[in-house]
Amino acid sequence: MIPKFDYLRPKTTEELVGLMAEYGEDAKLLAGGTDLLVLMRDKLIRPRYVIDLKGIGELRGLSWDEKRGLRIGATATLNELLESEVVKERFSVLWSAVGVLADPTLRNRATLVGNICNASPAADTAPALLVLDAEVEVAGKDGERIIPIRDFFTGVKRTSLKPGEFVRAVRIPNPPEGAKGGYYKWGRTRGEDLAVVGVAALVANSGRRIMRVALSSVFKTPLRVFEVEKIFEGEGPLGEQIERAVSVVREKIAPITDVRGGKEYRLHMAGALTRRALEELLGGS
Repeated sequence: MIPKFDYLRPKTTEELVGLMAEYGEDAKLLAGGTDLLVLMRDKLIRPRYVIDLKGIGELRGLSWDEKRGLRIGATATLNELLESEVVKERFSVLWSAVGVLADPTLRNRATLVGNICNASPAADTAPALLVLDAEVEVAGKDGERIIPIRDFFTGVKRTSLKPGEFVRAVRIPNPPEGAKGGYYKWGRTRGEDLAVVGVAALVANSGRRIMRVALSSVFKTPLRVFEVEKIFEGEGPLGEQIERAVSVVREKIAPITDVRGGKEYRLHMAGALTRRALEELLGGS
């Protein structure tokens, strides 16, 4: 059974900010609830107030602009992203990651913003957002600010949000011309499961070769390996560059052993998935 709580459903962000200021740590925000309600059921958290964001119109949906890119509201569901042709065609690495997160039923409720605010090192959408240079729109009693996604995650289940702040939306600039990408996930089963290792990669050739790689489940936060990008800026045989990139990834990550996999197994799979991603996206052998 879920412990008793008071349910609040504000209709404006101003009302939301007021409720958060009034109830502070006694309140939790509900976007999709797929993480929050499980934690409450297991009595890992016991909020006195649950504030439902879905009544706030400005937090809904997603929009795309040729100049400003994609904007994903706090209550936009994962299935909304999967059903978007713009996301599929222009932000393929994110579309790929969303498609392997949970199952269709949960994706009807789960949100992208909820996934990153949960701040799990295994978050499937986080590596995709990292290689896309996403930004997080934050609002609160002290006003508004923009946090680059690379600065948003600060530790296991920890973010750079301050008390009284909430995520209003995620903004993603349009990828470089001709960019393509994918998310490569290794789990214990073929069905719904947390990632043992996840690798997001984005490549583009718009005057110069662009390569970005980020991983999940191999560090205390989702991790973008910037050193990989420098390897592909230079000349040299593609196969050698890919192997150097794999070596760098294995050097920069710090996986742990837990119930889903061992440290050495994660090190091996991080290298294997990075190699697969780069070979498929770059056409190497």
